[in-house]
Amino acid sequence: MVHVLSSRILLRPTDPERSRAFYGEALGLAVYREFGTGPERGTVYFLGGGFLEVSGRSDTPPAPGLQLWLQVADAAAAHKEFTAQGVEVLRPPKKEPWGLVEMWIADPDGVRIAVVEVPEDHPLRYRP
Repeated sequence: MVHVLSSRILLRPTDPERSRAFYGEALGLAVYREFGTGPERGTVYFLGGGFLEVSGRSDTPPAPGLQLWLQVADAAAAHKEFTAQGVEVLRPPKKEPWGLVEMWIADPDGVRIAVVEVPEDHPLRYRP
């Protein structure tokens, strides 16, 4: 059996500088580590319990099925912050029938990102 010690999402953007500005500045993700030099250097960001590595370059955007899921404490506050930073908001926060508050944004290459608030009374937080 494989014992996984750590994991990360590898993202090869079409414009690494633009993507680093998006994830590091617009979204405000903290940097875990950086490596290499030049415009295609690598930057690894904290994603709660995981990591997002933006490195290298691709001639085409990531596959359309790639999506990220980011849990935040307050989706409405995140919406205000993202709007102020010029982040493309595909859909503002909305409470879904399954009880989560979800907002959808997109990175510069069109990668869809679910920004999710788990309310205090939601079963993901509390199990009787």
